[in-house]
Amino acid sequence: MQVDTGLEHKFARFGAAISMQDDNVIEGYASLFGKADQGGDVVAKGAYATSLKTLLAEGRAVKMLWQHDPAQPIGVWEEVREDDRGLWVKGRLLPDVAKAREAAALIGAGAIDGLSIGYRTLRATKNTKGERLLQELELWEVSLVTFPMLPSARVSAKGESPEAQTLREMAAAFEGARRELRRESRPA
Repeated sequence: MQVDTGLEHKFARFGAAISMQDDNVIEGYASLFGKADQGGDVVAKGAYATSLKTLLAEGRAVKMLWQHDPAQPIGVWEEVREDDRGLWVKGRLLPDVAKAREAAALIGAGAIDGLSIGYRTLRATKNTKGERLLQELELWEVSLVTFPMLPSARVSAKGESPEAQTLREMAAAFEGARRELRRESRPA
């Protein structure tokens, strides 16, 4: 049974900028700034800065979980930082943990291709498009997930062909266009 932590979750799909290496190392973007997700939220540049400084000062780390389940840690994030593009993470799946071995196999097969952050919103406003602009977040965890919400940040397993990456990118673009058309066709 999964415990309700009261955290919000923001999903990101892995992409060419994130990868899994043979030694179970995962790196890339868990969140991208300025990109609206399917829930209409946009993370502002700098939203994680205070949280990351607090975690460092207190000697705590962002947790790596399986599907946001606090009872299923599957690895460790060894580096979590903001840059101009978003929230970049680097960590490793722990091969002694059965669920981590499963996760590595699923990523390698392309069955799992998502990251999701678990956080609390500390400060947010609405932007001119009516989207929630997340300005300050308390980051708790980054999970490997099945169904991500932010198509523009995805993972590819080592060895995935450029053609497969291109097809994934095209599918994400078509899905985004489909959602946009649906949104525009709704009555106001």
